[in-house]
Amino acid sequence: MARVRMYSTRFCPYCIMATRLLTQKGQEIEKIFVDNDPDLRERMIEESGGRTTVPQIFINDKHIGGYTDMALLDRNDALDTLLVD
Repeated sequence: MARVRMYSTRFCPYCIMATRLLTQKGQEIEKIFVDNDPDLRERMIEESGGRTTVPQIFINDKHIGGYTDMALLDRNDALDTLLVD
C-alpha cells in the first residue's frame, strides 16, 4: 500500500471527496489538518510548490495536487498505479 498524506481542513468538501475516493480504493490516509495551524499551512504551501488550497495530496512523497488533479488521474486509470507501493 502506498503512503498517502493529505493536507486538509475539517469542513472542506473537496477534502471529503478526496477521502471518499481514496477510502473506496482501500487506501489509508495520513491527514494533516491545517485549519488553525499557520505553521502547518506554511509547510503545505512549501511542499506543494506554492499551492494554498486544500486538499494537497502526496502519494509516496510525490505531490499529485488537489482533489480535481487526483480525480483526473483516476479517470485516466493512472491513480491505481500510483497507489501500488
